[in-house]
Amino acid sequence: MDLREKVAQLPAQPGVYLYKDAYGKVLYVGKAKNLRSRVRSYFNEDRLAEAKTGGLISEARDIDFIQVDNNKEALALENNLIKQYKPRFNVLLRDDKTFPYVKLTNEKFPRVYVTRRILKDGGTYYGPFFPGNLAHRLVHFIHRHFLVPSCKIDFTRRHTHPCLQFHIHRCLGPCVEGLTTDGLYAAAVKDVRLFLEGRHRDLADDLEARMNAAADAMNFEEAAGLRNLVTTVREMEQKQKMAAAEGDNTDIIAYHAESPLVAVNLFHLRNGKIVDRREFFWEDQDEFEAGEFFDAFLKQLYVDNVFIPGCIHVPADFESREELEEFLSDKRGRKVEILTPQRGSKKALLSLVETNAKHSFEQRFRVLKPSSKVVQEAFQEALNLPSPPRRIECFDISHIQGTDKVASMVVWEDGRMKKADYRKFIIRTVVGNDDFASMREVITRRYSRLQEEKQPFPSLVLVDGGLGQLHAAADALEAIGITDQPLASIAKRDEWIYVYGQEDEPIILDKFSPMLHLVQIIRDEAHRFAVTFHRTRRNAKRLESELHEVPGIGHKTVEKLLRTLGSLERVKQASSEELAAVVGAAAANRLRAYFAADKTRDPFVEMPKQELVQIEALEKARS
Repeated sequence: MDLREKVAQLPAQPGVYLYKDAYGKVLYVGKAKNLRSRVRSYFNEDRLAEAKTGGLISEARDIDFIQVDNNKEALALENNLIKQYKPRFNVLLRDDKTFPYVKLTNEKFPRVYVTRRILKDGGTYYGPFFPGNLAHRLVHFIHRHFLVPSCKIDFTRRHTHPCLQFHIHRCLGPCVEGLTTDGLYAAAVKDVRLFLEGRHRDLADDLEARMNAAADAMNFEEAAGLRNLVTTVREMEQKQKMAAAEGDNTDIIAYHAESPLVAVNLFHLRNGKIVDRREFFWEDQDEFEAGEFFDAFLKQLYVDNVFIPGCIHVPADFESREELEEFLSDKRGRKVEILTPQRGSKKALLSLVETNAKHSFEQRFRVLKPSSKVVQEAFQEALNLPSPPRRIECFDISHIQGTDKVASMVVWEDGRMKKADYRKFIIRTVVGNDDFASMREVITRRYSRLQEEKQPFPSLVLVDGGLGQLHAAADALEAIGITDQPLASIAKRDEWIYVYGQEDEPIILDKFSPMLHLVQIIRDEAHRFAVTFHRTRRNAKRLESELHEVPGIGHKTVEKLLRTLGSLERVKQASSEELAAVVGAAAANRLRAYFAADKTRDPFVEMPKQELVQIEALEKARS
């Protein structure tokens, strides 16, 4: 049965249709009020002449459908299927910047984190927050006043002593038995929930009751702390009321397109002020049509979103605008408008966003080297750092089948590689081929020394490798009492970035991302530095071993020759008088006799050629 015959059998009901290729892969997902009528339109001569539709129909070998009860269900199902299958012919949402949320974990002793991905893991998510650093400020407030931490310490096992956060009164210390109780910690978590839910009046009333109880029990220090917290929460309640009275929330969206490249900017207006901006980029929009594009874009952006603004301004009208308005209004519980401003202040704001979209297009697709500020902000957004990173230290391990193990540390600081701070490490305690143990040794040595010297720690520690290297570095830091150091790794195969504490949410960057470019530069520099050091040590061993074969020449004599003349080749070419000036006449005669006896010896080879070829192949595979 060909496609036209299948289309004739589709129901005249709302639903979602899926075009598939000969291998069953989904090519396109769409929704319709009338499945039969909508899918049949794809076979009209006018639509077949379009490149996109013609290409879709030429590749499609099957069509599937899911019938639903109404348009709202179809809209939600279409969005879910697009995100699930990522069909090639659909407009797919590609976002460089995601909403920041505050997550309260689902544990015996819950913790709070800033995250940009919502997972079905039992945790409670609050937000989104604009600008992004607001989420970090709220978590910092929680640490100071409610003492609920964000640490990565394993609470399932007991520790002998608490970390620094407990000693500076920013954590109740649930990791050490006896420092807190289940009831006390549960009360703190309850306060955090009220605070994050915006129930400031309820929180203030509860805190005031506890303040009075503490005063009655003559615990005046505790009562004073609660009094200050009540004052702060009351002030926040008043600010929240004022903000709500100033106006509704608006999102403004505009674009700049030069097919197949498209850049979109989204500005968030909250209470009449621009508080944040997001950028989106596409490279595959061969036939860009604004109405069709924004039809798909807005559905993917808002249908599953926790936060829905009251008004959305877009540069072009689209087919399902009224349906989407109705769906989002139901989801929000209040009216949502999707408008295309034509004049006045709203049109001026749309033009402003369009100008920024054009600037984003230039930055992404035409400017090869982004500014240091752009890169730092990208790091902060992607890795949930409290501030843009000023200094990054990156580590790599190099060896050949566990021999001559070394490590490197390179430094990026204030927009450039800082070679004066590079460090080399000879792995001393690890036996055999164990990269994880080697990473633990290097991280321990580096940051134990910084602790002893009371030197500042970097904004970010980056390790070359996957989850194994990441956890090895984290174990080393925790073993020396460091629990709040931002830590990440970059996996070579997929160029995924794993952030410690968020391993289930690897950061996948597109090839134009300025952050990916910088991470690759830093990682490659660490690898180059490690491999160079490894080869230098290996070659030095080869040279020394060759000289040790000379009868009557000891270790100290070899060191003196290499220190003075610099290389084995220079030793070989030196005259008897030059050698005698360094090591004496007797040793000089032995050297000259040894080299004269075997002129075919290659002073730089200490192993068969076949083994050298194997080693070079291993080096190439590791790099």
